[in-house]
Amino acid sequence: MSEAPRIELNTGSIDLDPTTPSHQYQQPNGNSNLQSSAINAKNSILESESYLHLAHHHVSFTHNQKAAQHAMSAANNHPAVQNTKDTVLNGPVAQNVKAEGAKTRDEFADLANARTIPDHKAATGQNLTHYHSMFYRLLSWKNPRATGIAFALTVVFIFAARYLNLIRYIFKASYVTLGATAAAEILGQVAFGRGLTSQFRPRQYFTIPKASLERLTDDVEQFINFFVIESQRIVFAENVYVTVAAFFASLTSYFLIKFVPLWGLSLIATFVTYLGPLIYIQNKEAIDAQLEKGYHIANQQAKQVKDLANQHAGNAVKTVQGYTQQATTKAQETVNQYRGRSTSPEVKVKKEDFPAAPRHDLGAETLNEETIASKPVAPLAL
Repeated sequence: MSEAPRIELNTGSIDLDPTTPSHQYQQPNGNSNLQSSAINAKNSILESESYLHLAHHHVSFTHNQKAAQHAMSAANNHPAVQNTKDTVLNGPVAQNVKAEGAKTRDEFADLANARTIPDHKAATGQNLTHYHSMFYRLLSWKNPRATGIAFALTVVFIFAARYLNLIRYIFKASYVTLGATAAAEILGQVAFGRGLTSQFRPRQYFTIPKASLERLTDDVEQFINFFVIESQRIVFAENVYVTVAAFFASLTSYFLIKFVPLWGLSLIATFVTYLGPLIYIQNKEAIDAQLEKGYHIANQQAKQVKDLANQHAGNAVKTVQGYTQQATTKAQETVNQYRGRSTSPEVKVKKEDFPAAPRHDLGAETLNEETIASKPVAPLAL
């Protein structure tokens, strides 16, 4: 506690001559000296009263502060407050929160460590990206807290992009920040001769290290290649079930886009992507049994169709063989007919083309012919 100010009266002589040194002793000069002494005494008393008043207030404030600190300390040390604090900080609720927080951190660390290139390769023999492992672990709900938080953040982002004008808020934050820094710099130069914003300027501007940029570009490349590789695997039916699922998803989206906005389709896709694997994991036995049953029925139907197709194919082959055999036989007969013919055209001989057989004696007819031949033939007249 500070000491109270003392009152000192000026009992020394008053020098009215300003040219005389103040340390030089002067003789008192009657009534004027007495009046000056009275005025100085009055001023000293007033100053001492003001000092006492300020000291009183200072002492009162100090006492009040100490009393408040003592009251707070007493309240903190009270058994009821200690029990409440212990219940809140070390109770079952706090312990559960701490345990859940530790588990969540461990799951996110495990998810980050899962970013490794998988051992299995694509059908072409190419290596897959480390995002294949990470997304598989994320969507398989092996880390339920991390997957649930990622799902909730995705849904919140979709709604924020739908109902909040994020670009407008970004521009607003930009002009508020730049306006505040410019005004602080200008007002500081006007008022103090130096800008306020420039006082907070760092000695060296922040830069991104080359190693960080290389890691970032590598992650971006792996992320893009994840979608490129997966799209090709789906198109070329590396896994036919995934291709069929993508087909139905595309078909459904084609019809839904007519009356559902884009953010609605994104929300539906998010729910299907995250909750589909969870529903399958929770009901794996029942779903596998139904899939096995459907697969068995499909195989039976396929077998029946195959048998029916084989039967029709056999009948068709027999019919074709019959037609082929008939055509072969006919062709062979035709060839045989052409082999027996000569190269000259065949002349049909009729009965009328031959002369009638003689009915009289052949010897008499011969003598007559010889007689006719022996007769001279008259020459033709010219």
